[in-house]
Amino acid sequence: MSSIVQGVTKSLAMTVLSEIGDKTFFSAAILAMRYPRRLVLAGCLSALIVMTILSAVVGWAAPNLISRKWTHHITTFLFLGFGLLSLKDAIFGDGDEEELAEVEAKLNADLKPSSGSTKNNSKADDDLKKERRPFLFQFFSPIFLKAFSINFFGEWGDKSQLATIGLAADENPFGVVLGGIAGQALCTVLAVVGGKSLASQISEKIVALSGGILFIVFGIQSFLSPVE
Repeated sequence: MSSIVQGVTKSLAMTVLSEIGDKTFFSAAILAMRYPRRLVLAGCLSALIVMTILSAVVGWAAPNLISRKWTHHITTFLFLGFGLLSLKDAIFGDGDEEELAEVEAKLNADLKPSSGSTKNNSKADDDLKKERRPFLFQFFSPIFLKAFSINFFGEWGDKSQLATIGLAADENPFGVVLGGIAGQALCTVLAVVGGKSLASQISEKIVALSGGILFIVFGIQSFLSPVE
C-alpha cells in the first residue's frame, strides 16, 4: 500500500480536473441560481461524498476479489484510456457553451412540470400534499433531495467515478477518500458560489487537456511501478 499522502495528492488532483466543467458542476451552478445555496450545496456535496466513499470501497475490495496483478493492469488501462479520451474531448470537443446549454435545458425540462402544476392549488391542497409527502421528504428538503439525486445519478458511471475506483485499488483508499472529498468540496463550493457566470467562463478544453495529461501521467506511473 502506498502512503496516504500520495493517495490524497493523486485523488485531489484527479477530482478537481475531472469535476470542474463537468455536467455535475454545471448542474450545481444552475441549481444555486434558483434555490437557496446552502440546500443546493448540502445536497450536491452529500451526493458526491457518498459516491466517492462507495467508489473507494469498491476499489479497495477489488484486489480481494481479483488478483492484485489484474487490478493493477486494469487501473493502468483506465488511466491511459481516460487520458486519451480527455485529450480527444479537448481537441475535438464541441465547447463549453453547448454542454452548459444542454444541462440547463435538461434542468428546465425537469422543473417546468412541477412549477406549472402548483400555481392554481389552494392552501388546503398544499397542506394536504405536505401530509402525503414521501417518507424522505418529511425529513429532508425537496430541494436538498433534488440536488442530491441529480448529482448522485449524474456521477454514476462517470469517468471520475471509475477513475476513483481504479485509484483506490492501486493507492491507499483512505487517502483517496480524503483527497476525493476535498476535491469535490472545492469544485462544488466554486460552482454554488460562482454560479452560472463562473461556470460559463471556465474553459472546458483547457480543463480536459490538463486532466488528460494528468491521467496519462498516472497511467505511465502505474505501468512502471511494480505490483506489490
